[in-house]
Amino acid sequence: MCKLVGTFVLLLLLSLDSRDCSASSQDDKITLNSVQHWAVKLGSELSSFGEVITRKKRVQESFKSAQMESRDGEKLVQSMADDIRAMMELKVSAVKRIVEAAENMAFDKQSEPVPEDYQFYNSKEMDEPYDEVSITTTAEPDFNLENWIVRPPTKSAHLQLNAHFYNIPVNTNFSSVHVPTNVYAWADDVIKGIHWSEGLDTHFINNYQSDPTLSWQYFGSSTGFMRHYPAMKWRADPVDIYDCRTRAWYMEAAASPKDVVILVDRSGSMTGQRRDIAKHVVTNILDTLGNNDFVNVMTFADTVEEIVPCFEDSLVQATMGNLRELKLGLDNFETMEIANFSAALTRAFELLEIYRNNSGGANCNQAIMLVTDGVPYNYKELFEKYNWKYDTPVRVFTYLIGREVKVADVREVKWMACANRGFYVHLSTLAEVRERVLEHVNVLARPLVLQRETHPVVWTPVYANVTDPKVADYLWEQRERAEQKERFMSQRRDKTHFNSETEQNRRWKITQMKQGQYSELGNSQYQLMTSVSMPVYDLRHNESVEENGQKEMRIARLLGVAGTDVALSEIQALMTPYKIGVNGYAFIVTNNGYILIHPDLRPVYQQILKPSYNSVDMIEVELFDDDRGPRNFSKELTALRQEIIDQRTGNKIMNVKYHMDDMKRASRAKKHYFWTGISESPFTLVVAIPENYGRHRITPPPNDDIHRLSLTFKNISAQQFLSDKWSVHPDWLYCRHYERSFSSPEEELSYFLERVARPGWRWPAKPRPPEHHKNKGHERHNGTSDGRERTKASNSTPRNEYYCDHGLMQALVYDAINTAWFNKSITESASNETALKFIERFGYIVAFIATHSGLTRWQTHPPREQENSSDSRFEFGKQWPRAIDEVWYRRAVEQHYVDPLSYVYSVEMNTEKVPLNVSTAVVTAAHAVFHGDGHRKAPAAVVGYQFQHDRLAEWFFNITATCDNNKGCCASNAWDCFLVDSNGWIIVSEDGNHTGLFFGKIRPDIMTRLVEDEVYKTIHIVDYQAVCFREKKTTNPAATLLTPLENVRLVLAWFLATSVWLYNTITVGLAQGSVYTFDDVAYQNYENDEDTDDPFLTKPPTARVERDFEKLVLINRTRPTPCDREMYLYQLDYSNLNEKLNKPLKECERPFYVQLVNFTNMLLVVVDTNCPKEEGSVFSVEPTEVLYNETLPCLKHIHPLYRKQPVSCIRSHPEESNIDMCGRASIPGRNMFWIPLAVVSIYTYL
Repeated sequence: MCKLVGTFVLLLLLSLDSRDCSASSQDDKITLNSVQHWAVKLGSELSSFGEVITRKKRVQESFKSAQMESRDGEKLVQSMADDIRAMMELKVSAVKRIVEAAENMAFDKQSEPVPEDYQFYNSKEMDEPYDEVSITTTAEPDFNLENWIVRPPTKSAHLQLNAHFYNIPVNTNFSSVHVPTNVYAWADDVIKGIHWSEGLDTHFINNYQSDPTLSWQYFGSSTGFMRHYPAMKWRADPVDIYDCRTRAWYMEAAASPKDVVILVDRSGSMTGQRRDIAKHVVTNILDTLGNNDFVNVMTFADTVEEIVPCFEDSLVQATMGNLRELKLGLDNFETMEIANFSAALTRAFELLEIYRNNSGGANCNQAIMLVTDGVPYNYKELFEKYNWKYDTPVRVFTYLIGREVKVADVREVKWMACANRGFYVHLSTLAEVRERVLEHVNVLARPLVLQRETHPVVWTPVYANVTDPKVADYLWEQRERAEQKERFMSQRRDKTHFNSETEQNRRWKITQMKQGQYSELGNSQYQLMTSVSMPVYDLRHNESVEENGQKEMRIARLLGVAGTDVALSEIQALMTPYKIGVNGYAFIVTNNGYILIHPDLRPVYQQILKPSYNSVDMIEVELFDDDRGPRNFSKELTALRQEIIDQRTGNKIMNVKYHMDDMKRASRAKKHYFWTGISESPFTLVVAIPENYGRHRITPPPNDDIHRLSLTFKNISAQQFLSDKWSVHPDWLYCRHYERSFSSPEEELSYFLERVARPGWRWPAKPRPPEHHKNKGHERHNGTSDGRERTKASNSTPRNEYYCDHGLMQALVYDAINTAWFNKSITESASNETALKFIERFGYIVAFIATHSGLTRWQTHPPREQENSSDSRFEFGKQWPRAIDEVWYRRAVEQHYVDPLSYVYSVEMNTEKVPLNVSTAVVTAAHAVFHGDGHRKAPAAVVGYQFQHDRLAEWFFNITATCDNNKGCCASNAWDCFLVDSNGWIIVSEDGNHTGLFFGKIRPDIMTRLVEDEVYKTIHIVDYQAVCFREKKTTNPAATLLTPLENVRLVLAWFLATSVWLYNTITVGLAQGSVYTFDDVAYQNYENDEDTDDPFLTKPPTARVERDFEKLVLINRTRPTPCDREMYLYQLDYSNLNEKLNKPLKECERPFYVQLVNFTNMLLVVVDTNCPKEEGSVFSVEPTEVLYNETLPCLKHIHPLYRKQPVSCIRSHPEESNIDMCGRASIPGRNMFWIPLAVVSIYTYL
C-alpha cells in the first residue's frame, strides 16, 4: 500500500514538473513538445493550403521549356551604357541645331526694329482648357505704368492636354515665352530677343518630329526671357519666382566652373537698407552657383570673419545644403567698426591662390565679389602683388551699395573691377539687385564667346521640373501658418477644451508624428529631370553703343543658353530592369559622386522637396555592411567610389545592407557591382546584382518569337492569353506609342499585341541621332542653299511612331501564354475534398502570380461576375502591379535560399501615423518559384495568396487551444501567444490591436532575450537623406540701428498694430457677448468630446492660468533641415536556429518558448504571463537623429569626399583685353520695371 501511495505522489510531482497545461488551474503549464507540435501543425496546414491555392506545381511546370542564360554583368552594364549614350546623343544633336539656328538668326535680325503692333505668345497670359477653374497664376503685374505705355495684347492660342508632356495643356505648333517677374517684357533688348527668336519654332518642331521622345526644348536669353516649346500656360502657386538664368542648366552652360569669395562690408555705415541690399546681393550671387562651383562668404570690418565659422580658410562646394547654410548665416552678422579692406582683399587673394596652386575647388575661373558702400582708395598695390603678376587669374566684381554715394567711391570701386577683368555695379534699391547681379555671368562667359568654336555640352544634376528649391521653405512656412491659424480658431471656439491636458497631448502626438519618421512613398507629383544645354554666342565682333555719340565697341556677348529636358524615367526605361532581375538595380552617379538615378533616392518629404535632394552622395544610399558608425566610411568604400566617379570600367563584390517596406524592414546580402562610364557625359552607370540568384536568368526558347507564333496560330493574337485580371509593371518600357495616348499601361500593351499579330509587322530599330553638319566661323549666318537643303532633309526625316523592347515583349508573351490557365477558378483546379474544405474555411481569397517579365495575374474566390473596381480587395494587381519590385516578391526570392519550400507571410504595418484597421486587415503569403537546368537556377515567378487576417487568427487559436489532450493552453489567461515574422512584426496576437506592431514594443523584455540569444540580429541602418526640424530663430533686432527712417517705421508699426488690436478687442467682445453661449460648445466636433470632466469647465481659470494658456496656442516655428537619422531593425538569423530555439522554459528566468513555424518565416512565441514583465527600454524601430558635434554641412566639409572636376574649362582669351565694358551706374531707364518694384520694396520695408 505504501509503495502505491509513493508511486502516486512521484507521478503527481513529475506531472507538475512537466509544466503540462490544464484548463481548470491557474498554474497551467505548456511543454516544449506542445509548442513544437503547434508549430509543425500550423506550418504544415498552411503549406498544404498554399499548394492548393497557388497551384505552385503547375506554375513550376509552366516554365519547364524556358532556357537558362548566364548573366554577364560586364556586358550588361556596357550594353545599357551604350543605349543611354545613344539616347543622349539624340538630345545633344537637337540642342546643337537650336544653338546653330539661334546664333544665325541673332546675327541677321537682332538689330532689326520690332514692329509696333508685334505680338507674341506670353506663357503667363495664355488660355487653357480649364481656365474657368480657379488656378493660381502669376501674370505680369498690372501697374499704372501700363497706362503710359500702350502695347499690343498677347496672342491667344488653343491648348490641349498632352500625355507626352505630363498631361499639361500644350500647343505643339509653336513656342511661347516666359518673362520673369523682375524683367519688363517690352524693354528694348528683351523684346528684340523675343522677336528674333520666334524663328526657332521651326527648329523646335523639326527636332520633335525627328525625335518624338524629346521633352521640353528651350532657349533662355541673357536678358531674362525663356522661349520654350511646346507652348503652355505658365502656372506658379503661389508666386512666379522662376528665372531661367538661375537654373542649373543655364548657369553651368553660361560659364566654366568658378571659385568665388564674397566679401561683405559690415562696417558701421552698412546699416538699414544698405545692409538689406547687401544681403540680397549675396543671396542672388549664391543663386547663380552650381554643384561644380566653390564659394565662401566673409564679412569684414576691423577683422575678417567667415559667415559660417566652420568654413574658415576654405571654399565649400556650392551644393544646395551649403548654400542654404551660407544664406542662414547672413542673418547673424552685425554692423560695427571701420572696414579693413586691405585685410579682406589679402585674405581672399591668399585663399584663392592656395586653391589655384593645389588645383583644388573648381580649378578654373576665380573671382572676388566685393559688396560695400564705399572704399577709401583703390588698393592698387594689393592687386599688383596678388593678381597682376600672375596674369590676373582672379576677376574682381564690385557692388557699390547706397543711393547717395561719393564720386570718389564710384571712381575707385569701378577702377577695382575694370583693372581686374571684372564688372562694377551700383545698387540703390532692392528691386534692381537680381538683374544687376546677373551681369557677372555674362562677364565670366566672355572667354567662351570669344573662342566661338567650342560649345561645351553640360548635363545637370537631378532636379524637379519648374519647382524652385526656395519654394520648399515657403511651403513649409505656409503649413505652419495654417496650423497656427487652426490653433487660434480652435482655442477661440472652445478655450477650455483646447487647453485641457488631453487635447494638448493629442496635438503633441500629431506634431511628433509629423516631425518624426514620415512616409516617403507616393511622391509622384514631382517629375525628376536632368537637362542638357549649350551656350549660344553673339557672332558679332562689334556693336554700336551710345556713349558721347555713336561708338563702335568690341563685344563678346552671351546670347543665352539652349537646352532640353530629359526625364529620369526615360533613362530608367533604358536600364532594362528585367535583365537585371529581382533585388538587383542600376543607378547613375555624377562626377561629384552624387546620385542622378537610384531606386533609393527619396527627394520628397510630406510632398515637399527636401533641402538637399540633388546632392545625395552614392555612399549615402549604398549602405555597405561593415558595422561602422554614421559617416565613418571605410577606405575600401571610398576607393570604390573614386573608381566609379573616374568613369573606369570595373566590378567588385561587396557585403551590403538595405531597407524595404518604407524603412520598416532590413536585410543583408552580397552584391556584385559592375560599372562603366557613359562617354561624353559626367555620368557613370552602375549595376548591382545579387551574388547568388543574380548570376542567371531565364529566357524564352528562341523559337518563341511573338510574330512567328501569331502567324503559326493563324493570326491568333497573344492578347487572347490576357483576357482578365492582369497588369504589367507600370514603369517598364514594353512598347511606347508616340502619337497616341492610353489610359493605362495595359491598354497600350494590348494595342501593340494586336499589331504584332498582323502580317507585315517589323520590330522598330532604336532611334539614332542624325548626322549634324556644322558650318564654321561666320558662314553660319548666311542663308546658303546648303542650309536650306539640310532643313529640307530634316523635315523629310521619317518619324518613328513607336518603339518596342523586343526582348521584354517576347518574355511577357511567353509568360502570358504559359500562365493563361491561371485565369481558371480556384475551385475548378481543386482536386480533392480536403482542398475544397481549405478554400471554404478561409472564405474570401486572392491567389496571384507575378513573373520576371513584370506580368501579374490574380484570381479570386469566390469568383464574382461584377466586381466593384473601387474596392481595392478585388484589384490586387492595381495595388501591387510592380511584380519583381514589390516587397513580397523580393522577400519571397530571398526566403528561397533559407527554405525553398517556405512561404513569406506578412501583414500591413500598424503605425501611429497610419494605424491598421484589424477588422479589414489581410495576410499576404508569397513563395518564389525557381527554374533550373541542374547546376543553374533563377527565379521565374512568385506565387501567393491573400486572405482575411481574422481567419488566420482563428486557425491559429484553434490549434494552440489544445496541448497534450488538454484545453485552454493559449486560450488561457496564463499564456500569451504570438506569431511574429522574420523582422519582428506581429502577425497574430490574442490582442487584435497588436497586429502589425513591432514585437519589441509589446514585449521588450522577450525581444531583448531573443536578440541576446541571436535569434534576431540587429541591422543598423542610417538614413542619410533624412530631414529634421530645427527651431526657427527670430531676426535679431540688435542688428538694426535706429536711424530716423527706422524710428518712423517703428512708430507706424506700433500705431497700426494698436489700432488692429483695439478693433479686434471690441468686435470680438461684442460678438462673444451677443452670439456665443455655453450651449454652442456642442457645435464643435472633436475626437475627445467625452472628456467633459475637465475641472476648468466648472470653475473659470485665474488670470495667471489664462496667461499660461495663451502660450499653449503658439506653435514652435521650425525649419526643415537636412540631417542623419539612424534606426535599428531586426532580421531572423537562421544559422543554428534550432539550437537557439529548443531551450526549456526556466520559470521566470526564461518565461517563454520560441519555435519556427514550419514552411514559413514566422516564429511562434509563447509567453508565461504569470511572470512579471522585466523593466527595460522599449524597443523601437523608429529613426532617431544622429547627433554630431558639428552641423551636417560642417561635418561634410571637414571630411570631404573625392570628386572629379569637369573636363571643360575656358577661363581666359587674349582678345578679352580689347573689351572696355566693365560696368555702369544704376540706370533706371534701361529697365522701367524697377519703378513699381521699388515701390513694393519700400512698402515692404515700412
